[in-house]
Amino acid sequence: MADPSSYRPKPGQIPDSPGVYKFRDEHGRVIYVGKAKSLRQRLASYFQDLAGLHPRTRTMVTTAAAVEWTVVSTEVEALQLEYTWIKEFDPRFNVKYRDDKSYPYLAVTLNEEFPRVQVMRGAKKKGVRYFGPYGHAWAIRETVDLMLRVFPVRTCSAGVFKRSAQIGRPCLLGYIGKCSAPCVERISAADHRELAEEFCDFMAGRTGAYLRRLERQMQEAAEEMEYERAARLRDDIGALKRAMEKSAVVLADATDADLIAVAEDELEAAVQIFHVRGGRVRGQRGWVTDKVEAVTTGDLVEHALQQLYGEEQGDAVPKEVLVPALPEPVEPVAQWLSHRRGSQVSLRIPQRGDKKDLMATVGRNAQQALALHKTKRASDLTTRSRALEEIAEALGLDSVPLRIECFDISHLQGDDVVASMVVFEDGLARKSEYRRFQIKGRVGDEQVWHGQGQDDVRSMHEVTARRFRRYLQEKQRSGEWTEEPAEDAPVEADGPLETDGPMEPGAGRPVDEDGRPKRFAYPPQLVVVDGGAPQVAAARRALDELGIDDVAVCGLAKRLEEVWLPGEDDPVVLPRSSEGLYLLQRVRDEAHRFALRYQRTKRGKRLKASPLDAVAGLGDTRRQALLKHFGSLKKLRAATVDEICEVPGVGRKTAETVVAALAGAVPSAPAVNTATGEIIEDDGAPPAALSAERGQER
Repeated sequence: MADPSSYRPKPGQIPDSPGVYKFRDEHGRVIYVGKAKSLRQRLASYFQDLAGLHPRTRTMVTTAAAVEWTVVSTEVEALQLEYTWIKEFDPRFNVKYRDDKSYPYLAVTLNEEFPRVQVMRGAKKKGVRYFGPYGHAWAIRETVDLMLRVFPVRTCSAGVFKRSAQIGRPCLLGYIGKCSAPCVERISAADHRELAEEFCDFMAGRTGAYLRRLERQMQEAAEEMEYERAARLRDDIGALKRAMEKSAVVLADATDADLIAVAEDELEAAVQIFHVRGGRVRGQRGWVTDKVEAVTTGDLVEHALQQLYGEEQGDAVPKEVLVPALPEPVEPVAQWLSHRRGSQVSLRIPQRGDKKDLMATVGRNAQQALALHKTKRASDLTTRSRALEEIAEALGLDSVPLRIECFDISHLQGDDVVASMVVFEDGLARKSEYRRFQIKGRVGDEQVWHGQGQDDVRSMHEVTARRFRRYLQEKQRSGEWTEEPAEDAPVEADGPLETDGPMEPGAGRPVDEDGRPKRFAYPPQLVVVDGGAPQVAAARRALDELGIDDVAVCGLAKRLEEVWLPGEDDPVVLPRSSEGLYLLQRVRDEAHRFALRYQRTKRGKRLKASPLDAVAGLGDTRRQALLKHFGSLKKLRAATVDEICEVPGVGRKTAETVVAALAGAVPSAPAVNTATGEIIEDDGAPPAALSAERGQER
């Protein structure tokens, strides 16, 4: 526990102006971000007598080891910078809203040549128009099915669209009139985009003018005695009205507004949002959060507004936002919302009438969401806490291991040796911190073993040493890496690649704005290795060589699920029903999965050799064009020079070189498994014998 007076700024250092401040812990991690109209007054409030601070604020200032600030011109700029830093650093003591469930959106991909209507979840993408969120995906599909009669926009996947274009025949929706079939050019790209934009306008609430236009067209068709056309327009109007009826009318004055309600107790809060467009509820969503800082209802509303509109522009921000309590001060927040929209936004508390009644309904939804969340989470929190306590007790740790890192080695008969590191914090996987390694038989600059072979112990020693040597370098804050950047492969799809931010000169590694490397920055309380006593001893030896004695090490052997400790002749046997054993198994299995996936990826790249690789002047683009044109290497080998010349970009000289190369190649030479000597067939698929490799993988 740090003493706040040890890092308190000297009198006169803090400016009396608007700004944003950050508290960092002893490892340099940002643990809290805040804004203030006066930095001097706000920061002074943190360095008063600890007994006078709120318990959560007291925990934050005693966890911190440094404070820094940035001066801005206005409170609106401070609000925007605070949101940006919270998004970037993910501080543990800031309010962080989490969706209480995964909400689907109706999305129109206007960023494509032929826009597509579909159901989408997750993060929003640039160039895609979103409507919702909806409570259920089936509600979106019912609405879309009704509207496709009037707006026959493409709904098929990219694969179906491409296939229909190749065969010149549309899918079923094209035949029954629920798709304009741009895949077979029944409609031009410009006309199809206009159709998609009309669909978006209708979904955005501009329904009256479109319905009146259809009714006028229906009357004109009837007067001209085009009764079939008039009947079709009548049915279109009916379909659109049924789609509109699925959204309840809640405000008679066709208001565009978002209503935000908050339900809270001392520890947690739930937020519910109703999106009202054209007087109808077009979407609903909910968030929950832990109150890890001392916040008022107005503060919770401000954080909700930041998360809701932080990345929105234009009409996505409504004209009116109704809240249960106003942030303090309210003017900067209102100005920020108006800036996001591009016009005036009213931020207020409803006082009477339909809007107040609707706010009460949103509030009841928030209360129910909080009660449901607490019911669900109680068991989950209790189970994870019990698991961590059991692990601490079984291993003799002074405190529960809040951060656990697990290492596993994977190879195929000694080839393509790789390792994985997975991270669990508070009993939950932290996939953004996963790492993977290529094992090269090197610790530092010294070559400690040579050749290939199944030497898991030395591999474990190497990977553990590399991980914690990086931690020590970060701890020293030297500003330079002394290891080769290529030693650690980037994170694969399980976690985002750390490629943002400026690159450190000469090191090839991403760093943050302070020049601090982002990898391997925080130590765990417990290291788990996949294996028994030898692997545990290797990991412990690597830590001892680096002088690290405050990190515990254990191993989990697969055979009997025994837990091994360094220097112990007998394992620790946890009961089969133990939550602690179950958590260790989950950590170990996740490390094994992550390592095996990386190992298979490396092996797959090595097995993709082809005779075309040796053809001089034939790059990847033309090589892929040849294989795509003929379908397989076998058909390409049987082709003549004239047939190969038909491929775009391939001249006669290149075609002759390809024919000569394939004629001189042994049919079985396209790809060989260098580990086993087994042959890969021409179509790129391994023979049946190769599938037996999986049984020898680790």
